[in-house]
Amino acid sequence: MLMNGQFFSFLFHLPSDLSQYAAYGLSIPSSREQTETFQQGQPLPRCCFFVIDTGVTPDASLLLHWYDHHRRTLPWRAAPGQQADPYHVWLSEIMLQQTVVQTVIPYYQRFLARFPTVDALAEAPQEEVLQLWAGLGYYARARNLHACAQAVHKLGAFPRTVEGLQTLPGIGAYTSRAIAAIAFNIPTVPVDGNVERITARLNAVEDPLPAARPLLARLASHLNDDPAAQARPSDFAQALFDLGASLCSPRSPSCLTCPWRDGCLARARNMAEALPARQKKKARPTRHAILFRVIDPEGRVLLRSRPPEGLLGGTDDLPGTPWSESQSTPSPARLAETAFTRYAPLQAQWEDCGEVKHIFSHFTLLVRIYGCTIPAQSNYPIPPKHGRFRFLKEAVLSSVMKKCLLVGDRHRPVPGRSCFT
Repeated sequence: MLMNGQFFSFLFHLPSDLSQYAAYGLSIPSSREQTETFQQGQPLPRCCFFVIDTGVTPDASLLLHWYDHHRRTLPWRAAPGQQADPYHVWLSEIMLQQTVVQTVIPYYQRFLARFPTVDALAEAPQEEVLQLWAGLGYYARARNLHACAQAVHKLGAFPRTVEGLQTLPGIGAYTSRAIAAIAFNIPTVPVDGNVERITARLNAVEDPLPAARPLLARLASHLNDDPAAQARPSDFAQALFDLGASLCSPRSPSCLTCPWRDGCLARARNMAEALPARQKKKARPTRHAILFRVIDPEGRVLLRSRPPEGLLGGTDDLPGTPWSESQSTPSPARLAETAFTRYAPLQAQWEDCGEVKHIFSHFTLLVRIYGCTIPAQSNYPIPPKHGRFRFLKEAVLSSVMKKCLLVGDRHRPVPGRSCFT
């Protein structure tokens, strides 16, 4: 007899190595010989019966009823009963990658005010796009955002299929499904961290992330098998997001008020808060740098532009040493000696302005800032490799550079003319 969430299939022309099917829930016939053969990756008969476990498929109408009463009000969301704008959905989804909702909202609103349509964004210079993005991090997203807008402008509209959306710059498996479901009512399940967590708890998947991701993606793809979900793809996708962001939160989930509580295996086993399990993270390494803050008589700052690719690509920063990683904390005196002899943009009476600590996703950066102010009517030739003097309102500044420009009480940019945007 088949269990709930399973279906029976007959497969012809089986490949000789079935080990690849393990991640997809294949259950090979229970004869000892065939089971051992499968486990060892040896050839099996060309025809066999198997069962695919599609996991727990809860009642979508329960979730949609909850969503109708508790949906979040977000600036990129369409009103109930209205069709979402694909430009709004795409813009918000790109910004929400690796960034929380409350941080994204003001950036989204500024972008939409400046670029009300995808065509307006496509026609803007990339530097202006980067300036508006500054502080949001992961700057490759901004470059891809601009490239994608230009591609859509040439096409005349966003593609209306998952496959078509994935041909655009910066749009992968998750984002394509999110746009397709929310903007075009395509019945597909976009799997983000919220949906992974919901799926892991519904099915009590104890395998740790990231190894469990293929299994969770397969199980999540069946969450919308229910006819109620198929009838409302846009609402169902957003209901999943809202459930994961509220009741099915990473810590202290509110299982008693969850619309899917009765079918949740993790709740039944009293293990919801422990799921999804995660592999222990490696210790975050520390990188060190010394940067030089040089102010000219007009209050401008010496800034150089980073290469367009890579971390903080396309943004402006202070000249100084590379960001070096070492097993032990380097001597400040040794760091400074190297910095002054090899990386200082000019010979000056440098003052220690303080240290900045900034945490990136994969390392911690410790920066020591040295500053000087060039006196009026002075001639200090500075090689072009160290950058040029600019007012900060003209610069593309990351969050870490804003910290570096503000630390300490001396040799700081002039307020007003060099204010941050």
